[in-house]
Formats: sequence, C-alpha cells, structure tokens
Amino acid sequence: MSSKTIFLILFFLISSSKAYAYIGPGLGLGIIGTVFGIIIAIILMLFAFLFYPIKRLIKKFKNKKNKEENKLEL
Repeated sequence: MSSKTIFLILFFLISSSKAYAYIGPGLGLGIIGTVFGIIIAIILMLFAFLFYPIKRLIKKFKNKKNKEENKLEL
C-alpha cells in the first residue's frame, strides 16, 4: 500500500463524525439472534467434530472388553 492510501485511510478514520443512527428493536433482536445462531452453530460443529473420534474409541474399548469377557466364559 502506498503512503497516500494509508494517509487517506487514517484521515477518514480520525475525522469521522457521529452517524445519529437508530437501531430499532426488530433489527437489534435480529442481529442478536444471528450472532447467537452463528456462535451456537460453531460450538455444535466443534462438538460434532470431536465427538466422532471419541465415540469410536469408546466403542473400540467396549468391543475389546466384551471379547475378553467372552474368552473368560468359554
């Protein structure tokens, strides 16, 4: 980036004024709902991504335990 571009970006950031914008209850609740939805989706994605290998390990240990018990019974 050139120094002219950086100067313009800094100038517009420093010289900004108030927008006097109003966020009504409908838009505000929509934004809050969207943010919570995205956060919950990310948490569920991580849980699903981590749960499958853990489930396979548990199943593997259960099968190993059942095979050992069956050998003892015979």
